[in-house]
Formats: sequence, structure tokens, C-alpha cells
Amino acid sequence: MKHLLFIAFLASTLLFSNSADAQKWKMGVGILPGVASNGGYGLTLGADVRLQTKIVDKTQFILTTGVSEFFKKNNIPSMGYIPLKTGVKQFWGDNLYTAGEIGIGFGLVKGSGRSFIWSPSVGLSFKTIDFSVKYEDATDFGRYCKQFALRVAYGFDLK
Repeated sequence: MKHLLFIAFLASTLLFSNSADAQKWKMGVGILPGVASNGGYGLTLGADVRLQTKIVDKTQFILTTGVSEFFKKNNIPSMGYIPLKTGVKQFWGDNLYTAGEIGIGFGLVKGSGRSFIWSPSVGLSFKTIDFSVKYEDATDFGRYCKQFALRVAYGFDLK
């Protein structure tokens, strides 16, 4: 938890050190169909809301929350969690980017608790549409809460 507080402090410092007119925020709303990567679960489905703003040229701060659901397969009950992640999105041209996020997931199944989450992704971002492929690992929810997902999002500027 101390690491997450440090990251939140660092991100806040970076955000508020920019000039006021550079603080243009964008919001994206996405859907994330996917597949569990290690056999315990079958399909996954998620939805998210992402806020992002420019830190420096071609680098953006991102803050993401939503919900992820792992549908049962074999004799394993379904699992869901609400992620709260922060990260960085780095553009490698006009549209191509890579991103990395870390955060915490709050389990939706009774007794599941919380989990550390990490998630790298690669994608293409256009004016209002964003496509990416991500891997997400909720390490403390057991060995099965890992997924590959396609994120399709609609983005718009916040005023």
C-alpha cells in the first residue's frame, strides 16, 4: 500500500507541475472482451473509464477504473473485481503507443479481498477511437486471474 501511495504522490506532483493551460483532460469509455490466460477461467469481459492528460511531449498520465469479470470454466466459480490503476502512456508516432499501469483490484466475490494489479498494453489511438491489446494480472486473486483483452474505447475531451 505504501508503494501505491508513493505512486499517487508522484503522479500528482507531475500533474500539478505543468502549467494550467496544459492541463487538458481526455476521457475514454471502453469495453474489453478477452480470454483468461492460464486455463482456470474461459472468457473475460470488462468495461472501463480512463482519464488521461499530457505530462510531456508524447507522454500521458492515465488513471483507469471499471470492472472485470472472469466467467467460470471447469469447477472454478466466476470472479470479478474493480480495478483502480494509474500509469503512463507513451506515443511512438502519431497513433501507436505503449502503456503500463499498476494499481489495486477490489474483489467482487465475498472474501476475495484486494489484489495488486499490473497491466502492460500496446495500441492505436485516433481522435475519438482507441484500440489496444493488454495483458492484466491480478496477482493476489489466485493463479487464474490473468487475462489478454482487446480494449475498444470512445474518447472525448473534457472541458
